[in-house]
Amino acid sequence: MTKGSHSSGAPWRNFYGRIRGKTLRPTQKDHLEHDLDALSPGPVGWDVNPERAPLDLAARFGERPIWVEIGFGGGEHLVHMAKTYPQVAIIGAEPFINGVAMLLGKIRDAGVDNISAHPGDVRDLFDVLPEGSVEKAFLNYPDPWPKARHHRRRFVTQEHLVPLLHVLRPGAEFRVATDIPDYVRQTLEEVPVAGFERIDHSDDRAWVDWPSTRYEQKALREGRRPHYLTFRKP
Repeated sequence: MTKGSHSSGAPWRNFYGRIRGKTLRPTQKDHLEHDLDALSPGPVGWDVNPERAPLDLAARFGERPIWVEIGFGGGEHLVHMAKTYPQVAIIGAEPFINGVAMLLGKIRDAGVDNISAHPGDVRDLFDVLPEGSVEKAFLNYPDPWPKARHHRRRFVTQEHLVPLLHVLRPGAEFRVATDIPDYVRQTLEEVPVAGFERIDHSDDRAWVDWPSTRYEQKALREGRRPHYLTFRKP
């Protein structure tokens, strides 16, 4: 094992978010046990893909365009998009297992068949997505890490943005929704540095296909204004 890596060969990647929350309900445990494996996009983890071989997306999804949601929370936006765009395959990455369990329940209720889920760090997914394979990416109400010393933990740092740019195809869209003004500041500073272009539009106007999530409703109740930022890979 080399310095800076696990015995599997995986690099040491600091992860600061929660993995588990309150106790799962029996139905959620059942969903995780019986539904999750079938929703895998392929061998993502270092334990099953130590060589980091690219995923065979055509074998898994056929000719469907691939979209990615980074940290899907409870899955509201992910399921809404899957229902709205049945011709697209959407991969969601979320390390918080309670959120994954919530998503699985929503998938059962909605009856959608075009969602794939990686219950872990999105950086591991970026490792194995082929270059230029993703047509759209979403980052909705990410953990704000409000303390200044924690800003490097936010998704909008080069550690995350450069691999994201790599897996997006030219012309692909990257959407960011947040209610935290300083997250807007960091997004506008860091995302262009990684190589994205901003699509100019009023950032207080939601996208036409945007569903207002529980995170957004909470922000509005507490008097925080949502911002909607759109970028493109040149």
